[in-house]
Amino acid sequence: MIKAVFLIQCPDSKGILAAITEFFSKRDFNILHCQQHTDSYEQHFFMRIEVDASDMKTSRKALEDEFSTLAERFKLDWSCYWSDKKTRMAILVSKTAHCLYDLLARQLEGELDAEIPLIISNHPDLERVANQFRIPFYCFPMDEGKEKQEEKVRALLRKFDIDLVVLARYMQILSGSFIDEWKGKIINIHHAFLPAFQGANPYLRAYERGVKMIGATAHYASEDLDQGPIIEQDVIRVNHELTPAGLKEIGKDSEKRVLAAAVKAHLEHRVIIYKNRTIVFSVER
Repeated sequence: MIKAVFLIQCPDSKGILAAITEFFSKRDFNILHCQQHTDSYEQHFFMRIEVDASDMKTSRKALEDEFSTLAERFKLDWSCYWSDKKTRMAILVSKTAHCLYDLLARQLEGELDAEIPLIISNHPDLERVANQFRIPFYCFPMDEGKEKQEEKVRALLRKFDIDLVVLARYMQILSGSFIDEWKGKIINIHHAFLPAFQGANPYLRAYERGVKMIGATAHYASEDLDQGPIIEQDVIRVNHELTPAGLKEIGKDSEKRVLAAAVKAHLEHRVIIYKNRTIVFSVER
């Protein structure tokens, strides 16, 4: 089955839901899933609609052109995705392997519906992991300076026609121009203590502070460091019995799960970015 997913947002007004569903029913599309949310505070409407496009009686371009006419009427901001076009995902890493292993295993098992043409790092340490999964590994150290290193990364992303960049514990700050080029297409993961305990060894400082909960946050990258729209978070209660090493292990597990959930939501086109936050539609299966 070939499916089309439309992500839609616009100022709220009467008749939007009826007009959109009528658009597809008149063209004999079977609506597989339809989810909508109205933010009463912002007076803004959000919608995800998934239709069976297997027996389309028109071209994809013609359908999108026709939908554009409806979009002009209601001032819709929208995008369309086709299920037979897999997202091409690049993973950027440094030295820490847990998030990388988890993403690769989930992709191999079919949980993450994406192609992973390459893995990029600023250190050689995780080439062994890439080799285990038979994925090309590129290492660009910071020896030549941040600007030259980053341009090599960007050139590879363009060459491989990358749709999504996942920072799986990539310990480098991306430039504003890099983020602008893939705006809304870079997912980052970090511990959920921020803005507290910034920098190295956050779990030791969390232990010293006697924290009672730890967790992780996955978000889209923005120019403001770790301030981009949040996609997924998790919190786990802890107590005084845990050592810094124990806190770190729990944190690593949380990071894996949160990053995978965020990537999965993006790949399934369930995320709409609005201002500096996200609307993440649930899975209906």
